[in-house]
Amino acid sequence: MPKATLPGGPLVEIANAQGKPDCWLQIPPKPRIYFKVLPDISDQKGADYSDESVIGRSSPLKTYSSSQNRAIGMQIHFVVSHPDDVSINLQHLRWIESAVYPRTGSLAGAPFVPPPVCQIKCGTLLADFPLCVVLKSYSVKFPTEVAWDSTTFCPFKFDVDTNWDVVYRTSRLPGQEKILGSPGGA
Repeated sequence: MPKATLPGGPLVEIANAQGKPDCWLQIPPKPRIYFKVLPDISDQKGADYSDESVIGRSSPLKTYSSSQNRAIGMQIHFVVSHPDDVSINLQHLRWIESAVYPRTGSLAGAPFVPPPVCQIKCGTLLADFPLCVVLKSYSVKFPTEVAWDSTTFCPFKFDVDTNWDVVYRTSRLPGQEKILGSPGGA
């Protein structure tokens, strides 16, 4: 079992049983952000049904229409346990913030292109493989009840609330069979 801290107290990345970091966020074109504290995660998806009235029936029939987006809510915790963590945490915050902004265009003279498709992985909580996601929103509040860095004013602990929609290639759209057949889902 991997240890959570190094000698002296600095936190290490969350790793699987083989010691490989396995809880992360990838925002292209930047390297992965490896989490040192397990994020609070919510996972939500719904199905839409239409009511179809039938003459003489006491209640309408339910007709499946479509499924809603799979939405992942993730509160990412940033903690300073080593002096270098201040600048690293602020850099990672900027990367997350950037994922809701359009990128500079480069194809056929387009002034911009959509924000990047990112990836999330946290063990097998969400899926057996990294999920492709788009950032819908983020929110950060810098608490005043914790110590902070005197140069940057970065608190030694802060949280970033993020909301993601999972995106799939048409060929990889999940169905019930894929969800049931996999311990981590799709």
